[in-house]
Amino acid sequence: MGCAGFACSKHSLCALNILYVMVSLLMIGIAAWGKWFGLVSSFQVVGGIIGVGIFLFFVSLAGLIGAMKHHQVLLFFYMIVLVMVFIVQFSVSSACLAINREQQDHLLEVGWNNSQSTQRDVEKSLNCCGFRQACFPNHSCFPCADKIQEHAGEALRFVGGIGLFFSFTQILGLWLTHQYRNQKDPRANPSAFL
Repeated sequence: MGCAGFACSKHSLCALNILYVMVSLLMIGIAAWGKWFGLVSSFQVVGGIIGVGIFLFFVSLAGLIGAMKHHQVLLFFYMIVLVMVFIVQFSVSSACLAINREQQDHLLEVGWNNSQSTQRDVEKSLNCCGFRQACFPNHSCFPCADKIQEHAGEALRFVGGIGLFFSFTQILGLWLTHQYRNQKDPRANPSAFL
């Protein structure tokens, strides 16, 4: 029967959703760890990451329960959410990979000017002061713009690549869900409806 069978589709979809559950718990844990140890002081950033992790947890839980019980409504809901998440994630990942140096400079400067807590975090972690000009001209403190740019380019490529990878796993999940949802359970009553 190969992997086109009911059991193989079910187990593959369950494994994919268990992976998503682990990723969501990892996101929540890392965000909480970063806030707890003072690595990130911005509550909005930590709250956003934890919120995305909780959303991913519940979506993957719905997919896991739908796969285990062959529940048509949950699987349909899961497919719709996967399509929406794929569109957003693919768009953001592509933008991260396609952003050029001038756009990156502009976004970094806007982010720098809009958040005092981010400024303090960056100045503390990178041992710099000010964005384009050093705060204390008499000291050996350098502006943060160059140091941020070194890390931002690498971070954007990393985040874009990881996001692109997971967006294609969502296409796999969508295909598996569609295939599994349209299969009949061989152990079920043959005269029963799907």
